Amino acid sequence: MRYKDVYYIIGTAYAGKSTMVKMLAEKFGGIACEENYHDILLDGLDSREFPNLTYTRDLKDWSDFVRRTPEEYARWIFDVAKECEVLELRILDDLRQKTDKKIFVDTNISVETLREISDGEHVLVMLADPSISVNRFFERPDREKQFIYQLLLNEPDPDKAMANYREGLMLINSPERYQALENSGFPVICRDENRTVEQTLEMVRKIFAL
Repeated sequence: MRYKDVYYIIGTAYAGKSTMVKMLAEKFGGIACEENYHDILLDGLDSREFPNLTYTRDLKDWSDFVRRTPEEYARWIFDVAKECEVLELRILDDLRQKTDKKIFVDTNISVETLREISDGEHVLVMLADPSISVNRFFERPDREKQFIYQLLLNEPDPDKAMANYREGLMLINSPERYQALENSGFPVICRDENRTVEQTLEMVRKIFAL
């Protein structure tokens, strides 16, 4: 199914995806589906159907979250993304039936699925250098990241725990994943510290022909 007037932004962390989604929705009177918008469905999920998304919901000891190996953490993140795609498509299908407004999405939907459900001019890839996603992970003040940061600080060996967690982030934000997104065939905007947010918005607007 192709969703009319839905605009998807995919890519890496710290590339500005959620910022652009929010600004586009404000500028064009649309709906912003910002990062993790699928969370509205989390409480009602069956853990047998969505074992990865419900992992943290049902977690008894949060120390287990940060003590996983980098490989286990990365595999969980990628599996979470697959489950998120299912929920996001449900949400988008519901929104399309309820509104004729433009919808702007910071999405986990895979490149392969986006090729099936969207016209190419409705998808944008935004990228930041992989090292930024690793080194600046805890700079954002959002509650989830700061909660994880405190968990790491409370580990018996905080430095070792932090190094282990960052190694997992490196697997998730690998150069190979960056290159796969860069070569997806969709338009790409790379993070540029010398470019203003307004200039980036204008670039996005032109790509989406808005």
